[in-house]
Amino acid sequence: MNYRETAEKVLNMLKNSDGNDPSHGHLTMNNWEWPTGVALYGIYKTWQQSGDQAIMDYLTGWYDDMLSRPEQPHRNVNTVAPVLTLTCLYGETKNPKYLPVIESWLNWVLKEMPRTEYGGLQHCTVWNKHWQQLWCDTLFMVGLFLGKAGVVLERPELIEEAEYQFLMHIRYLQNNKVGLFYHGWTFDGRNNFADAFWARGNAWFTVSAIELYDITKSNSAAMRMIRSAWQDQVLALWKLQRVNGLFTTLIDVEESYCETSATAGIAYGVIKGVRLGWLEDEKYAAMGRLSAEAVLNQIDETGAVQGVSGGTGMGHTLQHYKDIIVTPTAYGQGLTFLMLTELMLKGE
Repeated sequence: MNYRETAEKVLNMLKNSDGNDPSHGHLTMNNWEWPTGVALYGIYKTWQQSGDQAIMDYLTGWYDDMLSRPEQPHRNVNTVAPVLTLTCLYGETKNPKYLPVIESWLNWVLKEMPRTEYGGLQHCTVWNKHWQQLWCDTLFMVGLFLGKAGVVLERPELIEEAEYQFLMHIRYLQNNKVGLFYHGWTFDGRNNFADAFWARGNAWFTVSAIELYDITKSNSAAMRMIRSAWQDQVLALWKLQRVNGLFTTLIDVEESYCETSATAGIAYGVIKGVRLGWLEDEKYAAMGRLSAEAVLNQIDETGAVQGVSGGTGMGHTLQHYKDIIVTPTAYGQGLTFLMLTELMLKGE
């Protein structure tokens, strides 16, 4: 299979989708939101592998359009996500109009974003401040931006803050017995809500932990702790991978449906972990290949990634996760882009 051609098909499908289909509300690039942010990062990583100027032109055109609009996005955890790729583009182009935008979002995250006890990034959204709540989603949406900004702007304190946030989330979200991550934690009640091992939530950590390392090249004590937590999680994921290569939306609940976006994120993290030496046992290489094949089989003839669960708020019951709709989304496309970049590197 030609993975560059596959990535192009997935990208074209996303670029041509306007989100007008009410069942595909997250399959659009015409907003400044988290599904878009995930897709943009996947597209950027695809450009890194292909060097295709048309992809870079698409990215710079997208930001030119968004930054020229008079209305400003609401500031919350989810709307930080697109600033990650903007920071990547600034690192590539040094376009002066990007810097004040990046610095403005950094100032908000560091000085104005709500915090939980012990300084965790509270998972505030446009609808709800989610008082005193930590969600695993935050690591991708904000943590990677902090790490990338620390590198691009040569501000090591930002890398330290990113590492601290990862350690905070590990402390309160990772189950020490099995290694998997709960969706969230609340200090107001001190519990993990439904005790759900939600698949895409786990994928956010699988992707983000090794991505933070790759971005920062940090060998700090904090990063060593993050790596050990990641290795524990991947071992738990290996034990629960389905024979078809996919992961169910509740990883340890066999009757919940198989979910593609989580599988793509996990495949990306595992294949990258093998390449970077975070995983050495051959079983992990086989795990990554099996998941990647399963995701590729979910890409239809139009380039839409099927089998993706819709946006998932915090659940207070396991049934909540079983009932989430399945629909193509921008983040499903984006996580698939990430997986494809690792396949391109491997030359498969």
